[in-house]
Amino acid sequence: MIRLRHKLTKGDFTLDVDIEVPDVGITGVFGESGSGKTSLLRCIAGLEREQGLPVHKRNVGYVFQDPGLFPHLSVRGNIEYGERRATTHRVDGKLVVDMLGIGGMLDRKPASLSGGEAQRVAIAAALMRSPDLVLMDEPLASLDRKRRDELLPYFDRLHEELSVPVIYVSHDIEEISRLCDHLVLLDAGKVVASGRLVDVLSRVDMPVLSGRNAGVVIWASPVDHEDGLTKFDFGDGDIWAPGSFPMSGVPLRLRVAASDVSISRDQPTSTTILNILRASVEEVHAVDAATALVRMGVGNQSLLARVTNRSVQRLELKAGDRVFAQVKSVTVRH
Repeated sequence: MIRLRHKLTKGDFTLDVDIEVPDVGITGVFGESGSGKTSLLRCIAGLEREQGLPVHKRNVGYVFQDPGLFPHLSVRGNIEYGERRATTHRVDGKLVVDMLGIGGMLDRKPASLSGGEAQRVAIAAALMRSPDLVLMDEPLASLDRKRRDELLPYFDRLHEELSVPVIYVSHDIEEISRLCDHLVLLDAGKVVASGRLVDVLSRVDMPVLSGRNAGVVIWASPVDHEDGLTKFDFGDGDIWAPGSFPMSGVPLRLRVAASDVSISRDQPTSTTILNILRASVEEVHAVDAATALVRMGVGNQSLLARVTNRSVQRLELKAGDRVFAQVKSVTVRH
């Protein structure tokens, strides 16, 4: 485990964090603007004077929103600069280049790179330092949707193949859901939740995870193809999603937004919705005067539904009720 213990005061804002996060995989840090996400990364990196060891004495790689490459150096030169700063040489340079798909651009200058290409080079330079920890501060925020979608598969490879732990800050819950294993929620400089991604996302009492951010991740294995759809088995039911995914036997992450789930007391029959799952209500939480989040268990996994309080009253929903969850849309990480 990695101990994060940092306290920082700037004006009327105070960051006060004391938690442990895993020393493997990717830990996501999520919160609203001003919650302290970047301040936390700066403290970990030693960029704040109050934090003891200066940055050059910490074996940490840092990837910013802006790639920050040296314009006079080639891609190869930028990567080698990172390698020269390494105190150890635990990272295989060829593996990093191959993993990030930058082998064909080593002789190019940063000015000739797209935003996504430049960010891949910045990640490579950070990894070539052989860091004990990599910090990523919204590395996709400055990219348009197309460039972000192009870069995400490379982050998937980092997740699967990199042995160095990563702390990943983002304001995009879809990114967090796709990439991370552990999730830390910040609010006004304080940690309000920290735990396994699937557990934190399924909570109904976190304001930052209400509204459009509400939703869960479930793990399911692709088992069939039909009509441009893939059928996923998650042990206690099946769910269909658009696209064709290989029958590898390896479970994939499915992101189900709470706004795409509705609830019925009776099993629907004549409906366009393909995914109708037997579920059990576990918790009902009023978010505001109009809406509520309902957590349901489907086997050993959870679904959230964002519904109106009027619907909760009309259906008399309460913990323990057997219901049918209707899932309109599913996003698959691949």
